[in-house]
Amino acid sequence: MKKAKAAPVAFKRLDVRPLIAQGVEPFQFIRSRVDALQSGQGLTVVAPFLPSPLIEKLRSEGFRSEVHHQPDGAWVVNFWADD
Repeated sequence: MKKAKAAPVAFKRLDVRPLIAQGVEPFQFIRSRVDALQSGQGLTVVAPFLPSPLIEKLRSEGFRSEVHHQPDGAWVVNFWADD
């Protein structure tokens, strides 16, 4: 028996590059967005570097992730939880 496919995830986008450029630690902004996610929603984080600690932290909380390195050097990471 095949596992049912999950419904498509609607991603909310958060570009943390301006925060980091201003010297602001973006984790509190990311955390509030993650905590506000509803069923069927995910978060896309755009960062100037691969946010490995964030990926590991959210993975430990049950989130899956998908990473894309952009031609402009940015990293785009989609986070979602299987419902």
